[in-house]
Amino acid sequence: MVTKGNVFDPNCPTRVILDRIGDKWTVLVVLLLRDGPLRFTELRDGIGRIAPKVLTQTLRRMERDGLVSREVFAEIPPRVVYTLTPMGASLIDPISVLTTWAETHMPAITKAQTQYDAV
Repeated sequence: MVTKGNVFDPNCPTRVILDRIGDKWTVLVVLLLRDGPLRFTELRDGIGRIAPKVLTQTLRRMERDGLVSREVFAEIPPRVVYTLTPMGASLIDPISVLTTWAETHMPAITKAQTQYDAV
């Protein structure tokens, strides 16, 4: 029997997972990798405005969590490719739904922000 956590408890493992998959960099990495494996520079260029150190940390956390696999090819220079694991790929649909929601509601949100800022 699986015990549900309390996502409102900062120490709950479920909350830690939600924090990870809710991180903007994790979301963008999943979206980029949904079409297949990519190298580090392809991820960095695809995301844009992410420091290499931050991308490295994000990929390491995702690998540790079982969301991404990292394959090193014995070439000169070494080639490293990142791929979504089956568990990581299971995030594609929920993240795609959120992305569609954001794109659909972006004009209304922008309008609300403009009205709020005008006050």
